[in-house]
Amino acid sequence: MVEPSPEHARLAQQIVDAAFAVHSALGPGLLESVYERCVGYELEARKIPYERQVALPVRYRDVRIDAGYRMDLLVGGLVVLEIKAIEKILPVHEA
Repeated sequence: MVEPSPEHARLAQQIVDAAFAVHSALGPGLLESVYERCVGYELEARKIPYERQVALPVRYRDVRIDAGYRMDLLVGGLVVLEIKAIEKILPVHEA
């Protein structure tokens, strides 16, 4: 296993802190879109660059296909953050 660089580790910790701040303030039970926007707000407040709903095309036989996949948040151009508002993580969520 490759150890993350100090930059990656610092960014990951900031993301966890931002997500925890949102969860602590709002608690469970809201739509994923609400948590997504609030995490974005927290990232902005921490001056961490991010993009919301970034298209993720599928490559099939050297063809780029827009299949409607979207990354919830792409943070710092390095970390994909997928927001889940569920009671329990199931195997289907691990993709």
